[in-house]
Amino acid sequence: MIIHHPLLGPRDASEFVYKGDASLIDRPDWQADNSADLFHDYLYLRDNPVGEHRELWYHEQGDRSWLVVTRNTLTHDITNVELARDVALAKQARKSGRGDK
Repeated sequence: MIIHHPLLGPRDASEFVYKGDASLIDRPDWQADNSADLFHDYLYLRDNPVGEHRELWYHEQGDRSWLVVTRNTLTHDITNVELARDVALAKQARKSGRGDK
């Protein structure tokens, strides 16, 4: 499988380590009243989707970047690859009402 790294171009998947669902970017608030329950769900409850899925991949054998890879779990076709940093910053901007600028 080839992952098209946004900065480095096409790379073999063997350079990367799969780290799980991309929702791991959304770490719960540790100060919330129900933080124990939130972290339990965050750490232990996982979906096993069929079809298109957003995943975190770590470029261990390269520039050590984190990527959000949109991949079909049946065919392994990759439809999108983004830097996780950019995904997190865009999400943060939407939460604060600044939009995507």
